Amino acid sequence: MFLNKMKLLLFSFTINLLCFFQSNIASFSLAIENNNNNNDELNALLKFKEAISNDPHKILTSWNSSNHFCNWHGITCSKREQRVLELNLEGYQLQGFMSPHIGNLSSLQTLNLQNNNFYGGIPPELGHLSRLRLLFLANNSLAGEIPTNLTSCLELRRIYLQGNNLSGKIPMEIGSLKELQWLWLAKNHLSGKIPYSIWNLSSLLVLSLSYNNLEGKIPQNIGNLKHLQILGMVSNKLCGMLPYSLYNVSSLTYISATNNHFNGSLPADMFFSLPRLQLFEIGSNQMSGSIPVSITNATSLRRFDVTNNSFLGKVPSLAKLHDLWWLNFGSNYLGSYSLKDSEFLESLQNCSKLEILDISANNFAGRLPENIANFSDRLREIYLSDNLLFGEIPTTLGDHINLDVLTMELNFFIGSIPTTFVKFQTMKRLDLSYNKISGQIPPFIGNLSQLLELRISNNMLRGNIPPSIGNCKSLEILDLATNNLSGVIPPEVIGLSSLTVLLNLYENSLTGYLPGQVSLLKFIRQLDVSKNYLSGEIPENIGELVNLEYLNLQGNSFNGTIPSSLAMVKSLQHLDLSRNNLSGSIPTALQDLSLLEYLNVSFNMLDGEVPRKGVFGNSTAITLFGNVKLCGGISELKLPPCHGSKQPRHHSFKDIAVMIVSMVAFPVLLCSMFVAYMMRIRKNEPISDSSALNDLFEKVSYQRLHQATNGFSASNLIGSGNFGFVYKGNLASTNKVVAIKVLNLQKKGARASFMAECNALKHISHRNLVKILTCCSSTDHNGREFKALVFKYMENGSLDKWLHPDIERFEVPKTLMSLNQRIRILIDVASAISYLHYECAQPIVHCDLKPSNILLDDNMVAHVGDFGSARFLSKINDKSYKQNIISRINGTIGYTPPEYGMSSEVSKQGDTYSFGILVLEMLTGRRPTEETFQLGHNLHSYVRMAFPDKLLQIVDPILLSIEIEGTTAKKCLYSLFRIGLACSVESPKERMSIECVSRELNLIKNSL
Repeated sequence: MFLNKMKLLLFSFTINLLCFFQSNIASFSLAIENNNNNNDELNALLKFKEAISNDPHKILTSWNSSNHFCNWHGITCSKREQRVLELNLEGYQLQGFMSPHIGNLSSLQTLNLQNNNFYGGIPPELGHLSRLRLLFLANNSLAGEIPTNLTSCLELRRIYLQGNNLSGKIPMEIGSLKELQWLWLAKNHLSGKIPYSIWNLSSLLVLSLSYNNLEGKIPQNIGNLKHLQILGMVSNKLCGMLPYSLYNVSSLTYISATNNHFNGSLPADMFFSLPRLQLFEIGSNQMSGSIPVSITNATSLRRFDVTNNSFLGKVPSLAKLHDLWWLNFGSNYLGSYSLKDSEFLESLQNCSKLEILDISANNFAGRLPENIANFSDRLREIYLSDNLLFGEIPTTLGDHINLDVLTMELNFFIGSIPTTFVKFQTMKRLDLSYNKISGQIPPFIGNLSQLLELRISNNMLRGNIPPSIGNCKSLEILDLATNNLSGVIPPEVIGLSSLTVLLNLYENSLTGYLPGQVSLLKFIRQLDVSKNYLSGEIPENIGELVNLEYLNLQGNSFNGTIPSSLAMVKSLQHLDLSRNNLSGSIPTALQDLSLLEYLNVSFNMLDGEVPRKGVFGNSTAITLFGNVKLCGGISELKLPPCHGSKQPRHHSFKDIAVMIVSMVAFPVLLCSMFVAYMMRIRKNEPISDSSALNDLFEKVSYQRLHQATNGFSASNLIGSGNFGFVYKGNLASTNKVVAIKVLNLQKKGARASFMAECNALKHISHRNLVKILTCCSSTDHNGREFKALVFKYMENGSLDKWLHPDIERFEVPKTLMSLNQRIRILIDVASAISYLHYECAQPIVHCDLKPSNILLDDNMVAHVGDFGSARFLSKINDKSYKQNIISRINGTIGYTPPEYGMSSEVSKQGDTYSFGILVLEMLTGRRPTEETFQLGHNLHSYVRMAFPDKLLQIVDPILLSIEIEGTTAKKCLYSLFRIGLACSVESPKERMSIECVSRELNLIKNSL
């Protein structure tokens, strides 16, 4: 029995011993395995450290052998196995590339390297991290494509790759990440279509794809993302309609899709199915339709931005949007030019958190509500520009003392600037331009010490410029152009050194000198004091404006010489000193200004040799007219050669004899000429009235013109006018195709028309005026008087034939005239008229502006011609111009302004009227002489009745058939119609100036 017990005890001991050894062997094996894995992770971390080239905060100094790697900075390990679970080095400005050895951290769950300076590609080896849940690599400089291997990390919940330089396409396999909740890929260079598989990631909460180059449409499958809260697609190339299924994702709080190519309309009930929506941004797309009526119940909405689309109609009440802080309706077609348009504005008084309000560039009319004082006291920015708002500016607007920005330009506000604006102590941008504001600039403007930009141009302000503006020590832009301001330029203003962008005092009545304090504008880029009554010399220290790019001093009475210091302004691109009393030579050093692209010194008293290099080597970049003593320069300028000074010499006996004979012969010759003149008068012979052109152009014979036109055959006839016919000809000697205008001298007024055209053509030269080549004043084969002018032939004929093609005679243009072409032609014509009115030594009024007098060359550049009705305006005291009284106006019915029928005074405003009618004709395709325009109706009233909501009903069908689609084209049309109406109003004083027209046309062109 005892023996059995001993056997049993021995067996039990053996069994326990074996278990002990087995257990320790397993632990020992596990220890060996952990040690091997730890060595792999240690090596991986050391390799990661080696790839770091810059560690400005010395974060990785703890990564050394004296510490276990689990104790290193940024490392989190599991407690038992000592395996790396998290690598977090966010925001330490580390620089280097991502080591592929990170893929050996097989237990890694979180990798956070965002907000550093890592470059190179994302290692494909990250695809080995099967347990990875969080990948944060945002805001680095990583490049290349997103590795497809990354989609093998099936446990990924969040991917942050935004703010890098990643390119290529989003991997198609991304749909395999079924656990993915956050996907941030914004601010990269990704392209192609959004993978279809993304729309199957049913766990997705955030999808951010903004600021890439993605394209294509969004499918209805986006509705599968039932838990989606944030959708960001800003600044891509996405197109098509936003799927209606998107509006059924009730979890959405943010939808941001600005700056794409989305079209279509918004569902009227969208805010009922999106009850949590706080942010909705769809600006800068091609959306249309109405603002959803359900917005009245969007009580969670905080930010609503639909700017730069084609939304139209009435804006619903926003009274229930208590949390709204950003509202942007800008650049649409909202409103109906009705007094009811302001109703929705009144509802904004309930939006107590509103900070930004933008309703600019719409169709809103009416007065600003008086209860604007009850709007949110948090208001920081208000944009009201480019509407039809009118009336006085409410004084209660000044109660919004936290305003930083207030823009009200391009409306019809009247009255004075409210004194309550003195409360705008934080105001940075104030723009009241292009209204009808009167009175004086209040001195309290100088108390707005935070102002960066002040624009009050194109109003009816009078009085002096307050010196107190000099107290605005932060002011960068000051624009007071086109008012009735008088007095001197305050030194405190022109010496305001903070003006670094613009000082514009153009077209006022300022007097006195240009203060020497102008040198304090050291860093200003644009300075314009043109069209005032400034005098004295241009300060020599103007050359200290080292950043100056644009300088315009034209249309004043500056005297003295051109400051040589201007050659020190190396940044100068545009210099206009024309229409002054400057004398002396052009500084040679100006040719060294490598950036100078435009130089106008016309109509001064300059003399001496014109430089040849730099801007002077381009005849189209410089204008020198009206300086009769200038010489030399490049051959294209056609100036007389400069002669060196001659040494005095002794006269020989022969020279003295010649002088005596000349002195005797000259009176005899003069008497002979007088006798001949009197004989011609008695015989009723016409005196050659083409002499005005003899000194400029070589005359051509009747015989040459007869041959050039095949005997003035009907097959060469290309047009006719009031006083003659125009033929196409080929001058054999020069092999030039020309247009020959032959006067019908049997018609009354033809000779006067010829003389007027000769006089006008002698004084003008501009790229948008028809260029005369020569003239003929002779007799024909039958001995009858013959007069003709020869012009450069215009390949594309007259504008009239493009606007009104004669289908019956098969006179149809090869192509249809686009909106862009029409705008460019209007710009050309406006430029020509502006030149005639303001840049000629003696201003010229064309008096017969119409499509048949506008010719198009082979590049479709417009040239204004036919100066047979042109009239000069005479100067008075070198400052103002008197309207010339003539006996008969030879304009064309429909284009002639109404005041010409009541008096015989011509004016610049008369040409402006004709230009306005031209604009309306080019937009509607209808002649102003149509029989339908009778009994007090004309083209202006026809357009005015359709303006603005019915404009598309009267637009030229050709335009409608080829391109009037989308927001941009429609806005351009609206702006063009507005210009045409503003130029052709009945009262001459209310017409827009041709210079303002030119500026607005160029803005319209640049927006296309």
